[in-house]
Amino acid sequence: MVLMDKSNKKNVKAQPQNRRAFAPSAATQSRKPGLEVRVTAAKLLAAAIDRKISLDGMLDPINGNPAYRALSDADRGLARAMVTTALRHLPRLEAAIASLLDTPLPEGARTLQHVFIIAAAQILHLDVPVHAAVDLAVEQADRDPRTRRFAKLVNAVLRRLVREKDEVLAQTATVSPVPDWFKQRLVSAYGEAEAERIAEAQLVQPAIDLTVKSDPELWAKRLGASILPTGSLRLPSFQGSITELEGYDEGAWWVQDAASSIPPKLFGDLKGKRIADLCAAPGGKTAQLIAAGAIVTAVEQSANRVVRLKQNLQRLQLEADVVTGDLFEFQPAEPLDGILLDAPCSSTGTTRRHPDVLWTKGPEDIAKLSALQEKMLRHALTLVKPGGVVVFSNCSLDPSEGEELVARVLADLPDVERVPVDPKEWPGLEAAISPLGDVRTTPATLQATDVVAGGMDGFFASVLRVR
Repeated sequence: MVLMDKSNKKNVKAQPQNRRAFAPSAATQSRKPGLEVRVTAAKLLAAAIDRKISLDGMLDPINGNPAYRALSDADRGLARAMVTTALRHLPRLEAAIASLLDTPLPEGARTLQHVFIIAAAQILHLDVPVHAAVDLAVEQADRDPRTRRFAKLVNAVLRRLVREKDEVLAQTATVSPVPDWFKQRLVSAYGEAEAERIAEAQLVQPAIDLTVKSDPELWAKRLGASILPTGSLRLPSFQGSITELEGYDEGAWWVQDAASSIPPKLFGDLKGKRIADLCAAPGGKTAQLIAAGAIVTAVEQSANRVVRLKQNLQRLQLEADVVTGDLFEFQPAEPLDGILLDAPCSSTGTTRRHPDVLWTKGPEDIAKLSALQEKMLRHALTLVKPGGVVVFSNCSLDPSEGEELVARVLADLPDVERVPVDPKEWPGLEAAISPLGDVRTTPATLQATDVVAGGMDGFFASVLRVR
């Protein structure tokens, strides 16, 4: 990388934006190599931030964003890296660009802002040639009538960003990497210091964890993996596809974040027990229950997700009674021994994998989802026999979707009691067991230990028994 002389640095002023809609003609589709992928990344970023559209849906190779699907496999990977990196570091990238402007960008200059953010993500955080990031951002601005007049501004700002990369990174390191609404909720729930640890942890690219049917020691040796306190395997960095790893075709293991593997293990001995997994797809927890010896009914409302669930169970050579339907309408022939309710939630514990969550959801979503989860939990408790257990879990970091919800249910239902999880049964994760006996992990859990590092998803789980 060639750095320019810092004596050339200068402030640049933003000008009002031409707001004409951009409808590219056939002629404009002739692009410089690498341009289309950056245009696509900016579109995906805009859709996530401005229209609150889930990145998972847009990146679906079959039904996803048309511009993304039109890219080659290699360019899809690059577009995905650009937009996820941009979302993961968004507040700091915005601060970086703002620090290089003499005056703020005009109100409504969203297209220009997205061009800047995608380029800055490449320059500051991705292993791409910086000259390509700058030149293609300038070309992108020049080709769009809404941003054409700003092409020189884009060139000046980004070249200065290249020259002052280290200084800018240092200056923006104090900017919280999460939006204000989420930071406030983290501080309220965990305190200032832990909230900062959680926020910083979500910047770390997540490791790949596997759950094995049996003999984790054997598979750890075969795959060169580390064994986590959950019993999961954490893979070292590798090149290639997961499907090419030993054991995939024979169904010896499946990909599952270590935190996600905890709830099914909270039942204890499952041999011969009749268990229903009420939100079963994609099937990782269902597979755990079956592998542990339970007789499992897997309930899933989405027909498309049921297809995926069945495919996953087939590869793993595991069998369950799969029911497609609303869990509120599910009534077993007789009360069950147990229910696993991994309820739909705000997913704020998964921001390492899904950094769009903090920008596509907000406090109002958490409130709605909390109400839905409580309704689901109350229904689940009616489906088990006396002495039966419901394990309630989700991947939210917010107490309103976890501790507070469970407290309300317990206060209202005297025939339901909490079964405290014993920290001694979870060596290495004792700190994740609350004083009341619930499980609470965060992205900062296992972030750096003597045994293994890399963090894990944020999860809440509570074991409830019907008297």
